[in-house]
Amino acid sequence: MPMGIVHLVRYISNMMLSQIDALLIGQPKPFHADGTMSAMARLPVDRPVFLGKLGFEGDRVADPTVHGGADKAVHFYPAEHYPKWIAHFAAENFVHPLLDQAGAFGENISASGLTEDKVRIGDRFRIGKALVEVAQGRQPCWKLDHHFGVHGLSGAVIKSGRCGGYFRVIEEGEVAPGDSIEQVHAAEHDWTVARTFNLLIGGGHRAIGAKSQLRALAALETMAESWRTRAAKLAG
Repeated sequence: MPMGIVHLVRYISNMMLSQIDALLIGQPKPFHADGTMSAMARLPVDRPVFLGKLGFEGDRVADPTVHGGADKAVHFYPAEHYPKWIAHFAAENFVHPLLDQAGAFGENISASGLTEDKVRIGDRFRIGKALVEVAQGRQPCWKLDHHFGVHGLSGAVIKSGRCGGYFRVIEEGEVAPGDSIEQVHAAEHDWTVARTFNLLIGGGHRAIGAKSQLRALAALETMAESWRTRAAKLAG
């Protein structure tokens, strides 16, 4: 079967139609006794919000050197992961109140159907009146542990691969809770968020033969510049 037809079949079969379960906005607030600020405690809104190139109107990040920017304009997190995290804590006889509602992971958009094994770097989605593109996965840091008050949670995210990801904004526009999420372009490669995350963050770069994959990933133009740089450095 010609590659063009293969891609068309895959594109049609992979079309996703979901909707925003929760749209969340936040501002930097005192986070740690050492004076560190964070906007992780985002709150849901019940109105349309303008989505610009650098994110939602009224949403800010505390440290723009590692958060935010064009490649991290919108943080999305799959709603399917919440039951898994609830079970994770239940195994330790613990019920975590942050998991009672969306926003526990600092996401702007909570929705089903955007799991890391399904979405590819470069996939594009129409969300409300905006057009967005998957740029990278989300690398957890110590702030996630502190937010939950649980040591080792960021490591559990890395091990599980339940990282969520970031959109860059291709076309600006209003987005509202309940808006549909429709895939309008499927990337013509197999670099899912799950695969890239495992290779760059999850230790996959240590595997035999990984260097050729890293070089290929470093050349992927739709991936966030910071992750392309990381791929190139790991490739040596």
